Amino acid sequence: MWIFAYLNYQVPRTRKEIFETLVKGLQRLEYRGYDSAGIAVDGPNKTTTDINGNTICLIKKTGKVKALDEELYKKDTLDLDEKLNTHFGLAHTRWATHGEPSALNSHPHRSDKDNEFVVIHNGIITNYKELKKYLINKGYEFESETDTEVIPKLIKYVYDNRENDSITFSTLVERVIQQLEGAFALVFKSRHYPGEAVSTRRGSPLLIGVRSEHELSTEHIPVQYNSGELQSCSLDFSHIGLHVFPVFLSAHSAIIEHTNKVLYLEDDDVAVVTKGELSIHRVNRQAGEDPVRAIQTLQMELQQIMKGNFDAFMQKEIFEQPESVVNTMRGRICFDSNKVVLGGLKDHLKEIKRCRRLIMIGCGTSFHAAVATRQILEELTELPVMVELASDFLDRNTPVFRDDVSFFISQSGETADTLMALRYCKNRGALTVGITNTVGSTICRETDCGVHINAGPEIGVASTKAYTSQFVALIMFGLMMSEDRLSLQERRLEIIKGLNVLPELIKQVLSLDLKIKAIANELYQQRSLLVMGRGFNYATCLEGALKIKEITYMHSEGILAGELKHGPLALIDTQMPVIMVIMRDACYRLKCNRYDVSGHHV
Repeated sequence: MWIFAYLNYQVPRTRKEIFETLVKGLQRLEYRGYDSAGIAVDGPNKTTTDINGNTICLIKKTGKVKALDEELYKKDTLDLDEKLNTHFGLAHTRWATHGEPSALNSHPHRSDKDNEFVVIHNGIITNYKELKKYLINKGYEFESETDTEVIPKLIKYVYDNRENDSITFSTLVERVIQQLEGAFALVFKSRHYPGEAVSTRRGSPLLIGVRSEHELSTEHIPVQYNSGELQSCSLDFSHIGLHVFPVFLSAHSAIIEHTNKVLYLEDDDVAVVTKGELSIHRVNRQAGEDPVRAIQTLQMELQQIMKGNFDAFMQKEIFEQPESVVNTMRGRICFDSNKVVLGGLKDHLKEIKRCRRLIMIGCGTSFHAAVATRQILEELTELPVMVELASDFLDRNTPVFRDDVSFFISQSGETADTLMALRYCKNRGALTVGITNTVGSTICRETDCGVHINAGPEIGVASTKAYTSQFVALIMFGLMMSEDRLSLQERRLEIIKGLNVLPELIKQVLSLDLKIKAIANELYQQRSLLVMGRGFNYATCLEGALKIKEITYMHSEGILAGELKHGPLALIDTQMPVIMVIMRDACYRLKCNRYDVSGHHV
């Protein structure tokens, strides 16, 4: 599920231009997968005694964004050429979790048939059943099967029971989120507050892009607290000039064509735009909390999020790996002096070297990067290295100590389970290290130190270049830790030489593209596939099997070759294709013996 919303304040735009901006924003997010899409825009003004004469039009459609785009122009009641001086539009793509894919279950969701409040939502509300039951008892009617619908109904309930008519939009949202449990990124629009935008988040990413023809008057926005601890302060856009609007979204790829200036919201921040002024609100101030939100500059170009001459983003990113691994190493490893410097860890290096254990935590591909580097890290650091799936790590209430160093590996820096594991370790006093590909992400902000892998934007859902860059970053950490150990210098130099030739070796593998396609053509109709390896190659098997599942929807398993006769061999028959990963390493002879499965499709 993905969010895109934008507000133009005193910048005339036709309704058609607004549609085009919203649809293009969704198209930039299409790569992530979805089953339906919808938008909310200002409708024609009414001349009756309606709420301020304002209306909100919802347009929702199952299927692709293209189908939604076509549906927009079928609305005879909307004048596409009408110019709106101030407008706030919402757009959303949905992947069904509660309720089937349908227009009714699609976002935006509304508070009532008059669309007094509408909302778009990423995440899951875990207490929605209790809230829904309460609101039904209060007379509110529901029309969808989703968890999201309780949110606009709840804000209408709060509004209907307001103590006075001067209540602000942000106050309503603050009261609503105090009743919500789970993870969410929310953007609100209301007929009662025309031209105003309110957004908030908890456990789900949300950022605000700020565009201006002139230099911004400030790079920081102080937080306003209801307790009155800080004076009211906001970033005023109204005096800057034309073509200024904030954009609310859940991924960087949709923002870069509008602006490279972004502000990341923290959990329970409520961002409000009123009369061209952006301000950040919180209910209470907690100890150690940063009282300002910085506007940051994205180091990203539009061409990086375009497919170019490739058929798919994933294919493009596979072929970018010779360059991406160089970018990961650039400025950090000197192949002449054999020195490795990771600037993001420098201030904590003494503490890291005194630790008793390394814990590497991730999900999916990031977990596999940890598995791939565990053996080398054990060898170079001479420390016990635990590799953990974030969800399992949390389920077990794993013991963590103050002399542990915990690594949190995530391409986006927003992986929910990894983020919860990070907070679990911080609460227990462990030093936390982030390995991410997204500057300004939540994991970047909440860890004590970290390494940015510099792989460039990864648009494809199935991670490719981020995996190889995570691998290289972790290997460089091991090299840095072993720099002053004489007994490890020979092995250390061997690894550095390997990193030096790695980009060229990747190019050699990519030159096998046509041969690999021929093999794929033989296997793509199979129902199941096994990938076997041992030692360093086990992680490759896990990652390869995951990619096959993600891309082909074929059942595939990565199997440790040493375990072949302890169960997996029962799956192998003359119809079962098996991919074997064999390198001339210490396990070569063992693997050749294990792989004697004559008569099978190997």
